[in-house]
Amino acid sequence: MKADTEEQVKQNWEQLKLQEGNKTVLGGVPKSLPALVKAMRIQEKARGAGFDWEEKSQVWEKVEEELAEFRQAFNEEVTADSGEAEGEFGDLLFSLVNYARFVDINPETALERTNKKFIKRFSYLEEEARKAGKNLKDMTLAEMDVYWEKAKKLP
Repeated sequence: MKADTEEQVKQNWEQLKLQEGNKTVLGGVPKSLPALVKAMRIQEKARGAGFDWEEKSQVWEKVEEELAEFRQAFNEEVTADSGEAEGEFGDLLFSLVNYARFVDINPETALERTNKKFIKRFSYLEEEARKAGKNLKDMTLAEMDVYWEKAKKLP
């Protein structure tokens, strides 16, 4: 097997794994992985088998399609605990992970970065409210938003 590009190497790797005993391309994805990481691995494996988009604009169109389907589920008054709404949300997340993969963003790293940013800002909000003698439960969202906007300006 000759490989001139990174993509060809990955496709060859998937073919070798199938020859070694994996019954399916996705068979090598551990079931125990966290869902976000698993989605990335599933998509990488599918790409290795040649199942991938050609351009990022196509992937983004899929994201928009899935977002529209998610919105539609709620326009039809599907409740959040219904399987349909959860399924549509899962489709949207999967398509966002796919776009991230396509543009070389690790979605796990990106989400953790945002988690840390949120924690830092929320901690600032709590601390500033405490300094002002206020309890978050007694504050309006507009009052909290004043602190939140200040937190966004911090380094």
